[in-house]
Amino acid sequence: MIPSSKFLGRSPAAFKMARAIVKAAPTDASVLIIGESGTGKEVVARTVHARSRRADAPFVAINCGAISPSLAESELFGHEKGSFTGAVGRAVGCFERAHTGTLFLDEVTEMPMSIQVQLLRVLETGTFLRVGGSEPVSVDVRIIAATNRDIADTARNGAFRSDLLYRLAVFPVRVPPLRERKSDIAYLAQKFLDELNAQENGNKVFSPASIARLQQYNWPGNIRELKNTVTRAYILAEGEEIDMAPMRPFFRDTTPVRHQGALRIPVGTSLAAAEGSLILATLDHYGGDRKKAAAALGISTRTLSNRLEQLRQRQPAPPPGGNARGTSIGAAESPQESLRV
Repeated sequence: MIPSSKFLGRSPAAFKMARAIVKAAPTDASVLIIGESGTGKEVVARTVHARSRRADAPFVAINCGAISPSLAESELFGHEKGSFTGAVGRAVGCFERAHTGTLFLDEVTEMPMSIQVQLLRVLETGTFLRVGGSEPVSVDVRIIAATNRDIADTARNGAFRSDLLYRLAVFPVRVPPLRERKSDIAYLAQKFLDELNAQENGNKVFSPASIARLQQYNWPGNIRELKNTVTRAYILAEGEEIDMAPMRPFFRDTTPVRHQGALRIPVGTSLAAAEGSLILATLDHYGGDRKKAAAALGISTRTLSNRLEQLRQRQPAPPPGGNARGTSIGAAESPQESLRV
């Protein structure tokens, strides 16, 4: 039976994804969900869990890009009392909380390399040590991971362990972007509208022109952007008919800029260095505004902050008595304190 859920839709691409879910769910195989931001990867993960024999056990989700590298080990594996400053008692981590259930590792490619090594060991042995602990802890956990990046390319460039990739991608599931299944747009928009009508005890409908406009747009933010757009239109509608304005990107300014700077990266530059240059150049373009820069890069503000911290740690210290030349990485969140390239 194909799972019924508002995120799936009725297109051939949606049915292909649904069949993959049906095949993967009853097993204990690790699942790697691949898709752009906003496509509903966590919903896919929860659906796999709900259709598995672990459905009555915990589903624990953690965003690997939203935790500090220094706290990642404790978040995942827990810690013992006194293991570090502030550890006033024993704390269990995500693995123990997910025991007999499913652990969902979102943005898994953001996981620090040191934690990747420990994760691989847990997958191989089913045991780990809490931070500051000496007694192995055994767990029975199914792993579902997700990424919005080309994880194979990330592994080839050394930012992600290839042996861990093979353990996570036993059963890969691709979540197609909305632009690849435009026949689902009207169906999904109506589902979101029905939810809003039920919540607000309303009876609003889309105008025929609204449906056409929704289907003409490419939805760079995917299902998340579609849902937010429908919600915003619902709130703004004066009567019972929702008449959508022509769609345009909400976060990205696509107006051509005559003197917009270009970023030149020499052939042979490492992926990490090229990524750092792109991040800094984008932040500089937006005057240090991290929210706008993160939106333009297609990542969360927290992920951007973590990448900037990693760049700061890799940057050599300035010489005594003077400032280092080249890229300056500031720690402030204020748009006025921009990064300079």
